[in-house]
Amino acid sequence: MENGYPIGKDLSRIKQYYDLGARYITLAHTKNNDICDSSTDPSGAENNGLSQFGVKVVKEMNGLGMMVDISHISDKSFYDVLKVTNAPVLASHSSCRALCGGPRNLTDDMLLALKENGGVIQICIFGNYLKTPEPNPELDLKLKELRDRYSDYNALSDSVKKLMRKEYRAIQKTYEKPATVKDVVDHIDHVVQVLGVDYVGIGTDFDGGGGVEGCRTASEMKNITIELLRRGYSKADIAKIWGGNVMRVLQKVEDIAKNP
Repeated sequence: MENGYPIGKDLSRIKQYYDLGARYITLAHTKNNDICDSSTDPSGAENNGLSQFGVKVVKEMNGLGMMVDISHISDKSFYDVLKVTNAPVLASHSSCRALCGGPRNLTDDMLLALKENGGVIQICIFGNYLKTPEPNPELDLKLKELRDRYSDYNALSDSVKKLMRKEYRAIQKTYEKPATVKDVVDHIDHVVQVLGVDYVGIGTDFDGGGGVEGCRTASEMKNITIELLRRGYSKADIAKIWGGNVMRVLQKVEDIAKNP
């Protein structure tokens, strides 16, 4: 569940979502909510990190056996969560700030804190969080022209929104200098160098506009494995990266809930 906003201020909803099959909740998304501050809300901090209600949310999730997802939340919220949780946490789709600046990515200090917690970071396959873009005035101009032509996106009909997205993708394909699978694996390499191979996974973000050259769709995911093999990763390490590490975290979270 990406964004704890639907919880509102009703803790009972967490179990409702758990009973429906949810096994993790991303505490916030692009804006602040009643649980914690987002890393990208233009209005700035609202809760000074994790709110008092947010503390209750984390504890409730720990008690149920749900993974607490710290992708998208502010640095202060991240550290506040680690002080409160009694179980490993998940960064479901984040990358490394050492390689690509941006508030959504984790610094090396945050990675080290994540390791101490026993959690896992899954690399976000989204160019904006993998590679700091070079100046591209042609792309900027074409996107501005597109926005000016369609004006308020939220006011458009579904058919016009679909047309705008099609034009947006065409502009990207023509003018963008995209990140590649190699950039994805550079971030995996970085986590392995800082923390070890037991703390990294793959988080995609296709529904959020993600995808990079060589991995635009699920059909191309194999290219990440090919690049990992090219760099000398073993079959055992690749199995950890492709799901073993996040399943370790889920198992630990569930074990702690059963035996607090």
